Amino acid sequence: MRATLQSAIHELHARIRRSRTWVAVLACLLFVLYEPLVEYVSDSPHLRRGAGAPPARSTTTTTSTAPSRARPAPAHQRVAARPSTTRPARRRARAPPDAYVAHVLSRAPLVLYVEGFLSEAERAHLFDVSEPLFEPSTVTSDGAATRREAAVRDSEVALVPRTAPVRCLERRAAALQGWRADLWVERLRTQRYRGPAGHYAHHFDWGSGARGLGGGGFSSVRQLRWMVTGLFSEIDSGQGKLTLVMPAVAWVHADEDLEGGGTELPLLRWRADRKRWCERWLECPPLPPPEDGDGEDERFEDYVGATFRAVPGNAVFWENFRPDGTGVGWEESWHAGLPVKRGVKVGLNIWSWGRL
Repeated sequence: MRATLQSAIHELHARIRRSRTWVAVLACLLFVLYEPLVEYVSDSPHLRRGAGAPPARSTTTTTSTAPSRARPAPAHQRVAARPSTTRPARRRARAPPDAYVAHVLSRAPLVLYVEGFLSEAERAHLFDVSEPLFEPSTVTSDGAATRREAAVRDSEVALVPRTAPVRCLERRAAALQGWRADLWVERLRTQRYRGPAGHYAHHFDWGSGARGLGGGGFSSVRQLRWMVTGLFSEIDSGQGKLTLVMPAVAWVHADEDLEGGGTELPLLRWRADRKRWCERWLECPPLPPPEDGDGEDERFEDYVGATFRAVPGNAVFWENFRPDGTGVGWEESWHAGLPVKRGVKVGLNIWSWGRL
């Protein structure tokens, strides 16, 4: 009887050892395959590490080209070959060639105006998939709770499904910022502003306070407040903090009779060909007559404040934080969606997280 009991105990110990071995093997497999599996089945954007080459240097205007790949893509971005007996691999949608042109309005902070960021077909797709999903927009002042406050923000927002065209837009936005070693493009959102009152009051995307600039500073980082740490918008990537470094607004739709609805950065200092910018992209007050016979065509002066027109298909990108690693935000990123006086405007919000 005793021998039988000892034999049973030894057998039990052996089974436990074997089960531990299998658990260890499964844990290793899960560790190795976690990111590819998440990329395969997830409906969330992924973290891009070291992807994309720096854009061509230019002092005024750059034209996009297909990004070169100097090294293999990270494992979590690859689509591995799968046996025919398993579920077919989700193939990455083939995006059309980029055809946008980026213009530099400011270097510090970096502000880019991008012509042709969205094609007509992409705008129509975004409009169609967003229409049934729009809901009233909210604001937050502490990152912990949201509320409706039409006096601050009067619009509708839709979390855009990650369809094949939308994934192409995510990659395009990431490639535009190819100089960043780590980048996360957040789920895209569309916002609809209706006249005569649709607007978003002046605010920072990077904090909940206005820092003495007249109040009304509400963080735009809502619905993802699990990513928010304190007053600054950060997520922990496992390799340090990633910060909301570069928001963007792309215009999906604007009625032909749209009046108002510009995107204003009232504290932005810029120096450029005012006539060129104001005729094409900015809303500008008239200038006084030139002095000393200088023509307006040749004026390169310092200006404060910029209001971007809502031109369908175009976009404006700007930096939130200084690139010196201090975590100090640019005061010039104080911005607003000005009231739509007449018509309807639909914009696309693109928020990018990166390491400072």
